[in-house]
Amino acid sequence: MRDLRVAMDIGGTFTDVVAYDEATGDYRAGKAATTPGDLTRGVLAALESVVGPGDEVGFLVHGTTQGLNALLQRRGARVLLLASAAAADTYHIARGPRERLYDLHYRKPEPLVPLRDIVAVGGRLDAGGAEIEPLDEAAVRKAAERFRAEGFTAVAVGYLFSHANPAHELRTRELLVRELGEEVSISLSHEAANEWREYERTSSAVLEAYIGPVVQRYLTGLTATLAERPATARAPLHVMQSSGGVITAQTARRRPLQTLLSGPVGGTMGGVALARALGRPNLICVDMGGTSFDVSLVVDGEPDVAAEARLEGLPVLMSVVDLHTIGAGGGSVAYARAGGLRVGPRSAGADPGPVCYGRGGTEPTVTDANLVLGRLDADAFAGGRLPLDADRARAALGTLGEGLGLSARAMAEGVCDVANAKMAQAIRTITVSRGIEPNRFSLVAFGGAGPMHSVFLARELGIEEVVVPRFPGALSAWGMLQTQIRRDFAEPYFRLDADLDGAELAARLTRAAGQALRSLDSEGVPPADRRAEAALDIRYAAQEYTLTVPLESPDEPARADFRHVVAERFAALHRERYGHANPGAPVEFTTLRVTALGDLGRAAPKPLEPAGGPQFPARRRRVVFGGAERETVVVAREDLRAGHAFAGPAVITEPTATTVVPPSYGVEMDAFGSLLVRREAP
Repeated sequence: MRDLRVAMDIGGTFTDVVAYDEATGDYRAGKAATTPGDLTRGVLAALESVVGPGDEVGFLVHGTTQGLNALLQRRGARVLLLASAAAADTYHIARGPRERLYDLHYRKPEPLVPLRDIVAVGGRLDAGGAEIEPLDEAAVRKAAERFRAEGFTAVAVGYLFSHANPAHELRTRELLVRELGEEVSISLSHEAANEWREYERTSSAVLEAYIGPVVQRYLTGLTATLAERPATARAPLHVMQSSGGVITAQTARRRPLQTLLSGPVGGTMGGVALARALGRPNLICVDMGGTSFDVSLVVDGEPDVAAEARLEGLPVLMSVVDLHTIGAGGGSVAYARAGGLRVGPRSAGADPGPVCYGRGGTEPTVTDANLVLGRLDADAFAGGRLPLDADRARAALGTLGEGLGLSARAMAEGVCDVANAKMAQAIRTITVSRGIEPNRFSLVAFGGAGPMHSVFLARELGIEEVVVPRFPGALSAWGMLQTQIRRDFAEPYFRLDADLDGAELAARLTRAAGQALRSLDSEGVPPADRRAEAALDIRYAAQEYTLTVPLESPDEPARADFRHVVAERFAALHRERYGHANPGAPVEFTTLRVTALGDLGRAAPKPLEPAGGPQFPARRRRVVFGGAERETVVVAREDLRAGHAFAGPAVITEPTATTVVPPSYGVEMDAFGSLLVRREAP
């Protein structure tokens, strides 16, 4: 039996899977069409493409978009929200975003729970957690009666100051379980986000309740199905988290909020592994699939992780890889509006897909445009399993072009140019708008369509190098094999620096770290493979927003010079993020953060066989660049070896993606199989 480590990633169009053979060090990549009606069918089909007779899976990790899709499509659970009687409208009052203060067109995001489905429950704690008024248990029982009578499917509980004392929320759950049974999905705000800010904490609990039943049903069904298959029966299913770590499916069912950005984050963690392998600590990771375009950063070899995110305008407090996503992918539909060309965010998806798929699609997409320009091989797409119809694509683009006075070929270039402009702006949003210069980074391109557009994006942004890793269409799945178990914990801690007791802070962090490490008992991590990291949320006194400052160890605050050291560290981060700092100004601590990490081993990359000489099999075809057809080198990536190098224009094909190298650029294969594309000297 061959022992495999397997990762699966569900995209809008394809489900990708990567298998690592621990005996040989070889990788296999495969894909299958995503099956929106029943995602499990697509997952199993993708598994069958890489797991054959004689294979047994020892480690299995999965990136799921179930929760995110439920949110984006507003098809989650019907949630009953229990809130403190004194502040029951907090969730609807919300908080206006500072950056939209002068936007005359701003509209508040639509809450997931309407005002009529919020139940005011008596009982009050003060800001320190002391009880002022006991919980109104009769009101909780009455809410349970309403839950049964009106067909709700989940409960969220968000009481004032429960981050300081969770007693009322815990008692509420006891009463609800007694009335409604163990199977009801109940989300408590102090468990979803044990942090200050009542609105954001309540929003996190509501979001977890909203997606909870959907995620729980999916993971329960998938776990049961995999357990019935001989190859996967002994492998516990792990799930990618929004933070860049993994947890068991059992934990994910209890904390479904952590899976919200499960799919896209895998690519960022693949970027972290590439940063180590390539010796390039700063990377811009771009993932262009069939439906969306995701941008994230690797800075100094680590993922750019934030403590808060906004999804559909709704805040959620949790550790999350900072991703910026727009609707731009290979399936993005091109159309005319007000005399101009638009591309996306609407997508043809997997069904019917682009016109060239021949599945009934009639509106041209980015994939159709690339096919008409000669950048895609109609017979080798998706490893030859999905032949493309160039005539249908050309006809659809020609019809669109008639209204704009353009030929089919000119229309195809226009579609790609508009899509590239949108994606370049998305990269600027996560870099330039934060004071980060893109030209200090290398661009890592992956996803089924990313390598096709990456060099054009780099040229527009002044980026000197593009890296196209092995299996770019499945890098998100590959990245999941490079990460580790991760559990994040937070607790409020309000102190001015002048009032800080370093020994007391160190004791609290050390105690929290111990609890975090013990949480890995349920994740199957041996004690010797566990470690804990600590950080503090700090702000200038009397300001609103914080920065997360990492510590060397949980006991670092006990050092005599800690107050000075942490202030300098905060000032450096503030200067890097905002361009200025105020050394010597009083600072305030707001939150303690502890992360428990468990090493489950990694799939080590196997070096590529070196080239025996400069020659390699290649053919030529005419491809359109800059409005003109150019004689272009076409090579299968499997025919390249470490050290092979050649000049563009070129098209490099493989089963999971196509890399396009325009004129004036050269490409080289490195020792681990990554394509390095750089601008040639004039």
